[in-house]
Amino acid sequence: MEIGRRIAELRETAGWTTNRLANLCGLSQSFLRSVELGEKGISVENLQLICDTLHISLRDFFDIRSDQNREQDRLLRQITKLTEEQKLALIGFLETMVK
Repeated sequence: MEIGRRIAELRETAGWTTNRLANLCGLSQSFLRSVELGEKGISVENLQLICDTLHISLRDFFDIRSDQNREQDRLLRQITKLTEEQKLALIGFLETMVK
């Protein structure tokens, strides 16, 4: 597993720019970008900062699952950002799609 690619994948899934993730976890944008590109390594401490910011554990970071599971995780992350009204509308929409 390439750690930089995994960070970029999780960051993109969250809908964040490199700059936003770097700011939220207290790292420089240039450092984070270099890690994502595989130009620099990262310490466990800094990786933990990134995981904490993304609300995942280190275990989840290294847990490579199927594309289907990743898509489900991506959907769940987006759903948590919705208002209660939006969630109800989404449920109604999904129910019409599976009938």
